[in-house]
Amino acid sequence: MAIISSKKHPPEPGKKPKSKREKVKSPPNENLLQPQAAEDEEGKPEESIRPQRFADYIGQKDLKDVLAIAIEAAKSRGEVLDHLLLYGPPGLGKTTMAMILAAEMEVNYKITSAPALERPRDIMGLLVNIKPGDILFIDEIHRLSRMTEEILYPAMEDFRLDITVGKGASARTRSIPLSKFTLVGATTRVGALTSPLRDRFGLIQKLRFYEVDELSQIVLRSSKLLKTPVSDDGAAEIARRARGTPRIANRLLRRVRDYAEVKKSGEITEEVAGEALQLFQVDPCGLDWTDRRMLSVIIEQFNGGPVGLETIAAATGEDTQTIEEVYEPYLMQIGYLHRTSRGRVATPAAYKHLGFKPPNEQLSLL
Repeated sequence: MAIISSKKHPPEPGKKPKSKREKVKSPPNENLLQPQAAEDEEGKPEESIRPQRFADYIGQKDLKDVLAIAIEAAKSRGEVLDHLLLYGPPGLGKTTMAMILAAEMEVNYKITSAPALERPRDIMGLLVNIKPGDILFIDEIHRLSRMTEEILYPAMEDFRLDITVGKGASARTRSIPLSKFTLVGATTRVGALTSPLRDRFGLIQKLRFYEVDELSQIVLRSSKLLKTPVSDDGAAEIARRARGTPRIANRLLRRVRDYAEVKKSGEITEEVAGEALQLFQVDPCGLDWTDRRMLSVIIEQFNGGPVGLETIAAATGEDTQTIEEVYEPYLMQIGYLHRTSRGRVATPAAYKHLGFKPPNEQLSLL
């Protein structure tokens, strides 16, 4: 994305200043917004810790086995890799997997997101300029507009682009042949995809949450790339609080690194990691302040529930969508919250975690 400075520069010596009425001509064909990342936007620090090959990719063993077979089969036949749909919670490595596929297939890749493809010409420009065998990665593919999605149908199946020339009675359709490519779609809501689009993917794979030992290896690997000394116990302490998500583990590692460099000697041990994460209000189960606040409200003000979503939102100051999509999924996964037809109910495990005495008799959830 181009950046235009609003700072005024003094006129060059010996050159007359421009009149106020004189318009400054902008260079032609300059797109302020691009549907894909510009070259100078890539290579950021967070990109440097992404694995580049399957050998460096930790976790998701079943997924790697399936993709390794597909890659070897495609290479042996001299064909492009089949279209791939990756779904699962955010932060599990869907974008990284697309980059690794391009590296393993020895082709280039283009990364974009569905909200950036608002107009048909956005997706048309990407498809026309794609090279044979390239990988096109579309993040949050369930948010594609209906018109953009219909353009993808013949492109995925027959590698052609159908465009309409003219209007009314003189309108006619032309087909533009496209280079064979691989579309990799990523989504956190696979159920939101339409059936015609979902059925055109040859491979549909789910990314699962990571175990603590896998996250510990990821933290140790990232610490080497960030040139930060981390002990095995320190990496395990960060991994336990990362909610099974590599993105969160790397984020916590950076915050603990800042704390260790400023307050301690620089090495991240189990004690240093615990002190730093306590400062950032991330407890041993990975709950932050808002998670604990929501559970405390249900237990203290509503006797553990059941309590309605609107009531929780009013009591905590959060909107209902944020509670449903951000906070509740993890609390339900670790068994601290139940979602019933009558409302939300805090479990005995949540009572114990927050230091409350569990009730003798739990209300029936039926």
